[in-house]
Amino acid sequence: MNKSGIGARVRRVEDKRMLQGKGRFVSDIRVPGLQDVAFLRSPLAHGRIKSITRPQGSEQTVFTVDDMQGVKPIRADSNLPSYRDSEHWVLARGKVRFVGEPVVMCVAHNRAAAEDLVEQVELELESLAPITGIDAALDNQGPRVHEHWDNNLFLDLEVGEAFPELASRADVIIEREYKLARQVMNPMEGKGVVAYWDEKDDQLVVYTSTQVAHLIRTGLSECLGLPQGKIRVIAPDVGGGFGYKCILQPEEVAVAWLAMKYRKAYRWIEDRREHLVAGANTREHHYKIKAYADKRGRLLGLDAVVAVDIGAYSVWPFTAGLEAAQAGGNLPGPYKFDHYRCKVLAPATNKPPFCPYRGVARPGVCFAIERTIDEIAKAVGREAWEVRAENLVPADVMPFTNVTGKLYDSGDYPESLRRAVAMIDIAKVRQRQQEASSSSKRIGLGFATFTEQSAHGTKVFAAWGLPLVPGYETATAKLTADGGLEIRAGINTIGQGLQTTLSQVASEVTTIPLDRIKVVLGDTGTTPYSTGAYASRGMVMAGGAVSRACAALMDKLRRLSAGMMQCQAEEVVLEQAQAKGPGMQLGFDELGDAWYLHPDRLPEGSLIEGLEATGYYKPKVDTGAFSYATHAVVVSVDTETGHVEIQDYAVVEDCGQMVNPMIVEGQTIGGIAQGIGTALYEEVLYDTQGQPLTSTLADYILPGATDVPNIRIEHLEHLSPFTEHGIKGVGEGGAIAPAGAIVNAINDALCSLGVQINETPASPERILKALHAGRDQQPVTEQENGYEARAV
Repeated sequence: MNKSGIGARVRRVEDKRMLQGKGRFVSDIRVPGLQDVAFLRSPLAHGRIKSITRPQGSEQTVFTVDDMQGVKPIRADSNLPSYRDSEHWVLARGKVRFVGEPVVMCVAHNRAAAEDLVEQVELELESLAPITGIDAALDNQGPRVHEHWDNNLFLDLEVGEAFPELASRADVIIEREYKLARQVMNPMEGKGVVAYWDEKDDQLVVYTSTQVAHLIRTGLSECLGLPQGKIRVIAPDVGGGFGYKCILQPEEVAVAWLAMKYRKAYRWIEDRREHLVAGANTREHHYKIKAYADKRGRLLGLDAVVAVDIGAYSVWPFTAGLEAAQAGGNLPGPYKFDHYRCKVLAPATNKPPFCPYRGVARPGVCFAIERTIDEIAKAVGREAWEVRAENLVPADVMPFTNVTGKLYDSGDYPESLRRAVAMIDIAKVRQRQQEASSSSKRIGLGFATFTEQSAHGTKVFAAWGLPLVPGYETATAKLTADGGLEIRAGINTIGQGLQTTLSQVASEVTTIPLDRIKVVLGDTGTTPYSTGAYASRGMVMAGGAVSRACAALMDKLRRLSAGMMQCQAEEVVLEQAQAKGPGMQLGFDELGDAWYLHPDRLPEGSLIEGLEATGYYKPKVDTGAFSYATHAVVVSVDTETGHVEIQDYAVVEDCGQMVNPMIVEGQTIGGIAQGIGTALYEEVLYDTQGQPLTSTLADYILPGATDVPNIRIEHLEHLSPFTEHGIKGVGEGGAIAPAGAIVNAINDALCSLGVQINETPASPERILKALHAGRDQQPVTEQENGYEARAV
């Protein structure tokens, strides 16, 4: 194995400067004459704009939507059946639809002065009744978020067909409702944008904290009416994205418009309260599940209704339909069964727009299906892991097309579960559980197994009806004059270590050591086109493109060196950054020196196309690669306080060929930390008027360092047959399973007390409420507990 190539545990090249405080984020960008922007945001969830009164003399410092003539609203339409369109004006026009929606933009020499100017603007609103939740939106009796609709649904569609025959065939039928709370992303660095007009290049330059630089250029072009060649978008260091930074933000368009109109430099940096109140919301799913199983707990069919609270607007380019459509398509998870129907609803409410977040829909569907598997196991009187094992897609049928048509490319799902069972030592946990049965601290064990569809390709995005569809990923590789290697790719790095891992792929193919490789990313002016970093696509797509580019470059080096050594190209071996031929060898530095600096040494007509190559890549099957894992958790639940302590956490994951196992583990642990937040802490709350109740980090609780246990990880490596080097994505997987595994463990700890938690977060308050309700009830029968268990 190349000691710095694919599979090596190489330290991230990005870390040194980051740890020394030498990163360069949007807020570090300095441009002469830079002015700051602040926004007057709506104080109401729903209201008509009656008047806006500006301070005198503020014509070039205070702006409303009427000042932005020629700027088009953000439109993210889908061609999915029943989809309804919406216009998201950069500054509110006619009406406000959520608390925090930008209404007026104010400019001053610094942020404090801009905020003072905001205070001087008088905004008069006529209050309208808000739609504050899924039930109210589906009721169809209240007001319309968008008046031209006949209801409050962005999307209403059905996946699969009814299967009435199972009602008489199934031994067990259970019905449950599950809910995931609304969350916000909370990356360490919030959104931010700096824009100015470059007179030399005659173009708008936009520095923005984004995952999708090339897409942002496209979006700005559509809204501003500028050709894309007149816009350069640069993503400097990005302090975390998680999906929040893969959409076009109204603030980006507003600041870019200022720079375009006035030919000056402007900046907006999101503060934490803006993020919590007005930033994209996510995760709020409601499930109604009816599951049919046989006497051993084998799943026969699943009938479901999934509703996702989308908020007020459709986000560009991923639309208001992506999350709900993904939920409907991914609910079956890693399980093999034949009958499935799901009604998918995407209601609009008076909340901030819903944005894709790490795992996109799968944390919700994993929570729902994994809770259901545990409930089936309880109904048939078996250990949950045993029932889970018998339902998982077996290894000998891979590649496998599941009930919703998803092609699982490779793997051994039951083996991941078996290994997790061994890691957690079930017998020992059950013994501890029995010993603590009379204590106030109950022990519980929970599992969750999931699939992570990564690197979704053209066919997948086209089926979701998005306005933009990814195709080939592109990268260029160039040998420098001194024998170094320069890689340019359009994808962005957002903390996932791409500068390191793409270098490892390049080193594997070219044999050039890492310290001689430079990777340039995320600048539309200097890199080839990419739709960016999202959906765990980085290593599959950009890694594949880099591999192809480097292979093409090596072919050129082989031909060049053969000409210089006067031998056949087939006689040349390229290794250790050298070309070795019959009785002679040339270092790559000598090849670079000859081509760039001493062409007189080259044979006549030698390699006229140069020492640069471009690689284009998409997988052989572009419906996505499927990573998977099993998470096993042991918790202690204090029945007096409702506090949950995670005592053990084991993971067995398979992302195909690991490019850097250390980075894989870092991504897994980081995702689990976010998943712990979903399971136990994070919840955006609103009152009946749509006012946010969690507008500071004193109210919105994030997991801290002491809340994340020591996580033990084992790896499987089943290579994908469809991708370059057998790589699968892994960036989102850690965040998918924790809610299901942790809540299953909590329910396992409390089941003898008649308690069942089917909602996140499983906060102390929610647990104590359930405990008090359980104590007030008589012992429940299976029928009363939601089961219909037939004699077998």
